[in-house]
Amino acid sequence: MVRVHAYAAPAAAEPLAPTTIERRDVGPDDVLIEVRYAGICHSDIHTVNGDWGPQPYPLVPGHEIVGIVAEVGAAVTRHQVGDRVGVGCMVNSCGECANCRNGDEQYCVKGMVPTYGGVDRDGTVTQGGYSTHIVVDADFVLSVPEGIDLAAAAPLLCAGITTYSPLRRWGAGPGKKVAVVGLGGLGHMAVKIAHAMGAEVTVLSQSLKKQEDGLRLGADHYHATGDPDTFEQLAGRFDLIVNTVSARIDLDAYLGLLAVDGTLVNVGAPAEPLSLNVFSLIGARRSYAGSMIGGIAETQEMLDFCAEHRIDADIELISAGQINEAYQRVLASDVRYRFVIDTATLG
Repeated sequence: MVRVHAYAAPAAAEPLAPTTIERRDVGPDDVLIEVRYAGICHSDIHTVNGDWGPQPYPLVPGHEIVGIVAEVGAAVTRHQVGDRVGVGCMVNSCGECANCRNGDEQYCVKGMVPTYGGVDRDGTVTQGGYSTHIVVDADFVLSVPEGIDLAAAAPLLCAGITTYSPLRRWGAGPGKKVAVVGLGGLGHMAVKIAHAMGAEVTVLSQSLKKQEDGLRLGADHYHATGDPDTFEQLAGRFDLIVNTVSARIDLDAYLGLLAVDGTLVNVGAPAEPLSLNVFSLIGARRSYAGSMIGGIAETQEMLDFCAEHRIDADIELISAGQINEAYQRVLASDVRYRFVIDTATLG
């Protein structure tokens, strides 16, 4: 066991504070990563606040992790010391069920192991990336291409794959009209990726205050959902809508924006249940779906796609001492568009 510096939530809704945690010794299939940068995801805030249920406090959040390989186990062949690597929202799965064998480890029948707040296969509680080092099974370590700035690559490990996966699965591309609900950490990545895929992209945001940003990021159109005329004007318009917000929305209103056979995919995860009228679906053979991150192979595909198209996240780099302030700013939608922690400030 090795003790490393970290920032942890001591209890639900309490400010994060500096601490030290233990990382396991590097086993034959493990990779020790010197964490350089860790993104702050809205999921981190939901989790440490206990919005999604009780947590094993003290808890170190962080599942948008990039760094440099410091040591590899004897059986590891895919990664070498000095490699640029990343870790996303999961660090293990059973590897044997049908979903794991199909490359959908995030939907492991026995439950994938989340990067923090979960129980790893060795029985230890996982602790995340707001730390100086992390030890991860090599099969869950991604290669970060040289063409992406390392700090700006961190949010790709959650926000990037969370939006890339549904865009790819539901066929975003030339000739398709795609709407992105919300222009935050997830939404700004969805706009960039959908644009790179060749789709016609529309941002649906509460107001027009981020319109200039949306168009700069690659959107073709930008509409305010606070204007009731928007829903009448855009009725039946879209083939695919990706909802990135972690708050309640009027699903029936948004489903009305879909064309026949259109799909609304939820990737935001509000703490409250959402409801809809089934006639919003059956009236135009529409679908309502959910999507959670992506498998390891698809995440690597996303990183390679982003490198090829020169896509990374728009970030604000902060020190560890600014984490609690950053949490408040995320809740106030005061970030353009992802906070990333410089982990050199942890120790």
